[in-house]
Amino acid sequence: MVSPAGADGEPKREFVVPEKLIKSPMDMELWQMSECYYDLLGFISSMSVALQGTRNSQEVAIPPVVEKLMQALDRLEQLAIETPPIDQPARFGNVAFKSWFQKMQSESMQLVSEALPDTLKDAAKELCVYFVDCFGNPTRIDYGTGHELAFVMFLMCLFKTGAVERKDEVAVGLKLFQKYIILARKLQVTYRMEPAGSHGVWSLDDFQFVPFIWGSAQLAVNSPIEPAQFVEEKWITKYKKELMFVGCIDYIQQVKTGHFAEHSNQLWSISAVPQWSKICTGLIKMYQKEVLSKFPVIQHVYFGSILTLKTVKPGTMLPSPRLGMLPRQQQQRPAPPAVPPPPAFPGGDGM
Repeated sequence: MVSPAGADGEPKREFVVPEKLIKSPMDMELWQMSECYYDLLGFISSMSVALQGTRNSQEVAIPPVVEKLMQALDRLEQLAIETPPIDQPARFGNVAFKSWFQKMQSESMQLVSEALPDTLKDAAKELCVYFVDCFGNPTRIDYGTGHELAFVMFLMCLFKTGAVERKDEVAVGLKLFQKYIILARKLQVTYRMEPAGSHGVWSLDDFQFVPFIWGSAQLAVNSPIEPAQFVEEKWITKYKKELMFVGCIDYIQQVKTGHFAEHSNQLWSISAVPQWSKICTGLIKMYQKEVLSKFPVIQHVYFGSILTLKTVKPGTMLPSPRLGMLPRQQQQRPAPPAVPPPPAFPGGDGM
């Protein structure tokens, strides 16, 4: 949405409060042909390529927006410390989460606004909706891949508005996304949150999906372990803080009991795939099928002026990453975008 020109003569972008627009299973075709869907897969693919060969603790230039959002997540963790779980008869779904959620919600607009550059303060009302939605549901006290998707979309909004640039992909993945995942785990454990829409042993994981995609991408180049080794205790101990994928396995081992093949059958079967690059591309396809094509998840997705339901041009190819080699001299020159960049000022809310 564009309003009359500002003081510098450029059209002034108008941001909106996003809305849920997928109202019935009949709308899923609209979603799967939308700019948002294609941009999402482009973003996941582009981040996968950028994260190849990286380690969680490596030094990376952190732009001010990412630094401030990391501080915002620190603030939300502090709120959780100040809001301990209460004694209650029910084993799962500690109602103290509702108090934490209200505190988070009341501070979120300020936290997001303060992180954005002065030129993008108006975008806070749009980005904040995704931010608030990414920590779980306060009514059901559950968390699932739809909440994780809200944070991925929040990150997409940062890139699409220019709050962060393509050269910041590694910092966003290793520092900001990783910090979000750690906070989400702390909330899950502290408040005994239920998995949202879990398929039990046949799902990849009760709570997360994207860190397995980006974590396997990390290992697509210069991996210190083979896929068959990620379930071995010695490698988990050695690499759980350095590698996103191994960190996910470590967390599962902490919260689940019994043999890995029994409680995490899908992940166990993945360990038989010979190459990490094939695991990553396979997980992206699984994500499309098991998360992005499910109406119970997508009915909760928000669309606004940044992420729209506008239909892509006929013949547009779905993006997929090329993994297994570093395509650029460690970020010296920008890679071509996985999808054509959206127009600077897309109109309307895509409907």
